[in-house]
Amino acid sequence: MLSSLIFDMDGVLLDSMPSHADAWVQVCDEWGIHITRDDVYEIEGANHFQGLQWLFNRVDREIKAEHYDMILKRKVEIFSGLGDVKPFDGMDDCLKELKGSFRLALVTGSERVTVNRLLNEFFPNIFEVVVCGDDILKGKPSPEPYIKAVDMLGIEKDECMVIENAPMGVESAKRAGLYCIGVPTYVSAEKLSDADVVLQDHLSLPGYLLEMISC
Repeated sequence: MLSSLIFDMDGVLLDSMPSHADAWVQVCDEWGIHITRDDVYEIEGANHFQGLQWLFNRVDREIKAEHYDMILKRKVEIFSGLGDVKPFDGMDDCLKELKGSFRLALVTGSERVTVNRLLNEFFPNIFEVVVCGDDILKGKPSPEPYIKAVDMLGIEKDECMVIENAPMGVESAKRAGLYCIGVPTYVSAEKLSDADVVLQDHLSLPGYLLEMISC
């Protein structure tokens, strides 16, 4: 029986990926690495350490261990200053209604300092379990983040459903053995084809979720 819903954050709850991408583009440019928003969307869901490695490696650059914290701190600084993040229409009311029927969890590749700030601002007291990028060793597409969330909820895998909008996130959920709903927010529906169900667009998500309350 379905008891829990596990959400990704950026691109599912918050229209935040353009700001994340712009922050990555700017900080990479400062290090002489030229990328686009689309490059970042392709690796959405990876934790910051994995994402940073990928962005450097794609232009055959190595990143030294002592530079990680410096670059990540700068990225968070840029992202925090953009101020363009907002919840998707209907998600706040949707989550409040779902909370009456399901246990809610969050799994995101973002760092906890940013996650706590955004949840406190937009979705306070909604999520029972929160797994961030710095809580695990291997981020998405590894199954580790979703396995950790299931363990923290103390449920069986067939008792929960994942809502994801990124290819790496869908892969992570499926490798964890979980049912996954794909939402094509920033990438095409075809890139989420491994999900069990792929919605038409983000606008259809609140209605789809609320229908489950009466099931």
